[in-house]
Amino acid sequence: MATPQSSPSSQPSKPSETPIKDYYYPDRTPDLKEVKIGYHGLVNYISHNKFVIIAMILPPILINSMIVYSNTRSLTDLYVRMQAEIQALRVQHHDLDLYLVTAFFTSVLLLLIFMGILYLSRRAKTVYLVDFTTFQAPDELKVSHDYFMKHSKEINVFPQEAIDFQEKLVYKTGLGNETYLPPGIMSMPPNVNMEMARKEAEMVFTGCLDDLFARTCVKPREVDILIVNCSLFCPTPSTAAMIMNKYKMRSDTMSYNLGGMGCSASIISIDLAKHLLQVKPNAVAVVVSYENITQNWYRGCERSMLVTNTLFRVGGAAILLSNRSKDSWRAKYKLFASVRTTKAENDKAFNSVYQLEDKDNIKGVRLASGRELLEVIGDALKTNLSVLGPMVLPWSEQIKFFVNFCQRRLSPHKKIPSYTPNFKTAFQHLCIHAGGRAVIDGLEQNFRLSPYDVEPSRATLFRYGNTSSSSIWYELNYIEKRHKVKKGEKVWQLSFGSGFKCNSAVWVSLRDIE
Repeated sequence: MATPQSSPSSQPSKPSETPIKDYYYPDRTPDLKEVKIGYHGLVNYISHNKFVIIAMILPPILINSMIVYSNTRSLTDLYVRMQAEIQALRVQHHDLDLYLVTAFFTSVLLLLIFMGILYLSRRAKTVYLVDFTTFQAPDELKVSHDYFMKHSKEINVFPQEAIDFQEKLVYKTGLGNETYLPPGIMSMPPNVNMEMARKEAEMVFTGCLDDLFARTCVKPREVDILIVNCSLFCPTPSTAAMIMNKYKMRSDTMSYNLGGMGCSASIISIDLAKHLLQVKPNAVAVVVSYENITQNWYRGCERSMLVTNTLFRVGGAAILLSNRSKDSWRAKYKLFASVRTTKAENDKAFNSVYQLEDKDNIKGVRLASGRELLEVIGDALKTNLSVLGPMVLPWSEQIKFFVNFCQRRLSPHKKIPSYTPNFKTAFQHLCIHAGGRAVIDGLEQNFRLSPYDVEPSRATLFRYGNTSSSSIWYELNYIEKRHKVKKGEKVWQLSFGSGFKCNSAVWVSLRDIE
C-alpha cells in the first residue's frame, strides 16, 4: 500500500552546505558577453530615469556660464549682466554682435527644448502590474493519487508496465491529493477530442478573466493588447480569438497567441507586453497563461513520456498590465527587469523536452533523464543569471564576483571554484517554477536557499501540481497571502521551458500587499 502524501510544510529540508553540483550549476567561467548584456540593461534602466538628462545637461551649462561670467555670484547677477551687455551693444550699434548673441541663446534654448521632447518621447514607460488572478477548478475535478491510479487502470489503455511505472512515480512527484484534471480525462471513457479541449480552455480562461475584470473594474473593451500563451493546444481560430469573441473585445485590439514556448512562456508574454507598452501610450494589456491537458495525456508505455501524466495538472492565470499613469496608485507592482535566455542552438538542450510520437504512433512529450535535464537547466540558469546579476545584485556581491572572475582568468591552472552570487541579497521573495520536486530541491541546495524561500514553490506543486507557465502566479498568490509583501520589496519569478529556455522577471512592490 502506498504511503499517504504529506504536506510540504511538514517535511522541511535544510539548506545544504555541500559545494555547488557541477551538473546543476556548471563550474564554468561566465561569458563576458553575457555579463555585458546585463550591464547594458542596467545602463538603459538608469538612462531612462527622468532626472538623468537634466543632471547631464544642467551642470555643463552652469559651469560654462560661471566661467564666462566669473565675477557673478548668482543666476540673478548673470541675468542682469547679460541684460546690461545687450543694452551696451544696442548703444554702440553693434547690430551684428547683438544678432550673434541673440541667435546663440535662441539656438541653445531650442536645442534644450528639442532634447526634452526627444527624451519624453523615447523614455521607457513604466509597466505596472495592476492585478492578477489564478484559476480555481471546481471540486468535482479534484484528483487524489488513489483515484488517478484507479482511473488509469479502468480505462484499459495502459499496459501493466506503464501502470506500475506511474504508480511508482505519482507518490514521489511532490503533488498532493487535491490537484485537478480536465473533464475530458475524468470522464469514463475519457473524451479527449477537440471539443473537450476547447471546453477546458474556455473553463480556464473564463474563470481567470471574469475574476480579473471584476477585481480591476476594467471592461473587456478597454483592453488594447491581448497575449495568450499555451504550449500544446493551438486550435484554429486561436485561443486569443476565442477570448475576443467571448468578451466582445474591440476590433483594433492587438492579439497574440504564443504556442510551443513551454513552461517559461508566461514571462515571455510579459516581456512581449512590456515592449508593446513602450510604443503604445495609455494602453492596457492582458496576459493569459495556461496549459491544455485534454489532448496531451499520454496513453503509451514509453517511460520518458509517461512522466508528464504524473506531473501536469489543470491551471491558468490572467495578468493585467498597464502603462497608464492613472493606474500607478492602485497597481501592485512595477516591472523592474525581464531577462530571457534560450539555448536552442545546443542540440542537447533543444531535445531535452520534445513532443513526438512513440513507436506505436502515440503522441506525447518526452522528457530527458533526470541528470541530463538538470544539466540543461543549470547551463541555461547560469547564462540567465549572468545577464540578470548586474541589474539586481548589490555592489558587494558584484565585487566578489569580479574578483573571483579575475582569479580564475589569471590563474587558469589553479582549480578556483566559481563564485555563485548570493541572489537572496537582491530579492525578498522567490517564485521558482514548480516543475517538479527535483528542480526545487536542486535550486534549494545549490543556491543555499532556506525552506522559507522555496515554500511557495513546494506548496504550489503540492496543491496544484505542475500547471506549466502559470505556476509562478500561483506562487506569487501564495506569497501575498502567507508571506506578505511590503512596499519596495522585490519579487523574482524564475521559470524553465522547452527549447531550452530560462526566463526571469523581477517586480518591485508599490505598496504593502496583505
